[in-house]
Amino acid sequence: MPDTNLPGGRLPEIEDIGSNPAPRDTIGELVQRRLSRRAALRGLVGAAATATLTDQLLTSANTAAAQNAAAQDAAGPQGTGPLRNGPSSLTFAELPHQLKPQDAVAPGYEMQTVIRWGDPVLPSAPAFDPARQTAAAQAMQFGYNNDYVDFIPLPQGSKNATHGLLAVNHEYTDPQLMFDGLGASEDSRLKTSREQAMIEIAAHGMSIVEIRKENGRWAPVADSRLNRRVTGETPMRISGPAAGHDRMKTSADLEGRQALGTFNNCAGGNTPWGTVITCEENFNQYFGGAAAETGSQAAMYKRYGIAKQASYHWADFIDRFNLDKEPNEPNRFGWVVEYDPYDPQSVPVKRTALGRFKHEGCTHAIAPDGRVVFYSGDDERFDYVYKFVTARAWNPNDRAANRDLLDDGTLYVARFEEDGKMRWLPLVHGQEPLTAANGFNSQAEVLIETRRAADLLKATPMDRPEDVQANPVNGRVYAMLTNNTRRKAEQVDKINPRANNVHGHVIEMIPPGAGTERVDHAALEGTWEIFLIAGKPGTDAGAQYHQSLSAEGWLSCPDNCTFDSKGRIWISTDGAPGTSKVADGLYAADTDGEGRALTKLFYQAPTGAEVCGPCLTPDDETMFLAIQHPGDDKDSSFDTPSTRWPDFKDGMPPRPAIIAITKTGGGKIGA
Repeated sequence: MPDTNLPGGRLPEIEDIGSNPAPRDTIGELVQRRLSRRAALRGLVGAAATATLTDQLLTSANTAAAQNAAAQDAAGPQGTGPLRNGPSSLTFAELPHQLKPQDAVAPGYEMQTVIRWGDPVLPSAPAFDPARQTAAAQAMQFGYNNDYVDFIPLPQGSKNATHGLLAVNHEYTDPQLMFDGLGASEDSRLKTSREQAMIEIAAHGMSIVEIRKENGRWAPVADSRLNRRVTGETPMRISGPAAGHDRMKTSADLEGRQALGTFNNCAGGNTPWGTVITCEENFNQYFGGAAAETGSQAAMYKRYGIAKQASYHWADFIDRFNLDKEPNEPNRFGWVVEYDPYDPQSVPVKRTALGRFKHEGCTHAIAPDGRVVFYSGDDERFDYVYKFVTARAWNPNDRAANRDLLDDGTLYVARFEEDGKMRWLPLVHGQEPLTAANGFNSQAEVLIETRRAADLLKATPMDRPEDVQANPVNGRVYAMLTNNTRRKAEQVDKINPRANNVHGHVIEMIPPGAGTERVDHAALEGTWEIFLIAGKPGTDAGAQYHQSLSAEGWLSCPDNCTFDSKGRIWISTDGAPGTSKVADGLYAADTDGEGRALTKLFYQAPTGAEVCGPCLTPDDETMFLAIQHPGDDKDSSFDTPSTRWPDFKDGMPPRPAIIAITKTGGGKIGA
């Protein structure tokens, strides 16, 4: 999602307003109270290495290995000096940090643009012409601000790494960079015409595009029957406990079971049975009206960040975005949406059993008994981490049997304890305090107001939990906590240097059996550790990494992640330019062994952009990245953008795009 630490004055977003009214101890407070009681271990260093924060932050199983690696790194081969890469298993030479109109990748690797905003997706799509764009054209072309990326091999069920479908989310729009004449002012989104608003709605949603790799280059398959655009006007089915509830009904849908479109689709996930999950995040910014302050649902609107003045101009043109005319319409957003990428005629389904909040992503792991567990973060300051556990096991031999598996199960929210333990608290109607006495008359109402239900359960408020993913190799679950600039000094104690947590951190959740073949992701108890604390060592208080970190390896604002076949983590960032004066990028690190938490810079985006959706092909030989909002800097506009990436042609604005990174001459990414 776009960050509010704005690089060079990026246009401000209103979506992340920190609407939790009374957060408990923040995760930052728990982190530092734990650190204060642990012995200082070698292996990680940071800004406070000579003061209170010299904790290595490695699990005990890795402590000896880290100490041994540190000694070897200091000595070098035959005592000749430090090793260039230290103990990392990643063999690429790091990039130097930069902030430029161009992007860059590590030496020995190549980049190519696979598909850009406005490129044809459907067979009848016209060529992109930014000066003559229409809503009808946009609905057939690749959408704007691509975020989540999934590579789905073809044929179905194979592990083909050279032919497949790209499933891509389109999160939001930047009209000042899309349209001529709006300028770069903070209110450019409120200056759009009705036709421009309709183009924006068509630019949201998802694109599914067949692609093929030939002679080392990726290209879309023109006129593929599998290509599809899902927009803000695509009909969708509402399923699960909230379907048909009175608060889901509108004048256009008297049954409360059919929604129109999906918006602010940030990250996502997939299922073992081959469907894709896309997540509605900052839906609040599209709705406005006096009812935000005076209507019967005003308290709930506030908890979700819905304000009288919308961030977009749509409510002035389209009734369903006007709270005074359709007060229930926002309740139909903030869900996860499941769709079948192999069937372009299928109807996407909003799965309400997984809860309503600002889903950053929704990724899965499988419990020993075959039940499927989906992890999600609610991307807001002081909000929570969740998981959903299906009621029954999935059927690997009958895809149709899994069709409605996401309608029946239990949603849980996480509570992190100071002693390193954690518990998953069920959000189940009838269990205290989720009863009629607190305004919950059914499971539907618990799910429509998931945030308030989690508040009452006293879940642990987090520093913007974004991507939450299970490592398929070591079984641990990694949560990207992007930042929390609103955490105040009085919310932490004297040993907590991360008030105003500008740079964020990464935690590990460790379910029972992690590191074995029987990881119990469905378990209701586990433990947690810190993987790294972001920021620049020597400059930013509390920054913590492996002690062999280079001058280029530190990062800021972790956002999305993925894992390669060796279990190494690849972390993309969002927000670094606003605080660190370096572009957002993609970093990699070992998660176990001697190079644990030794992050290395692999790719850096053009100015104004964030890096989203890291996705590897099954053979680890291609890394797909979504480059979102290039050129979104202060004083940057359609006429005078700060970059014209990736085309660099006069008259062509910056274009969000999917890029593919491959190793020169072939081979696995990272080696």
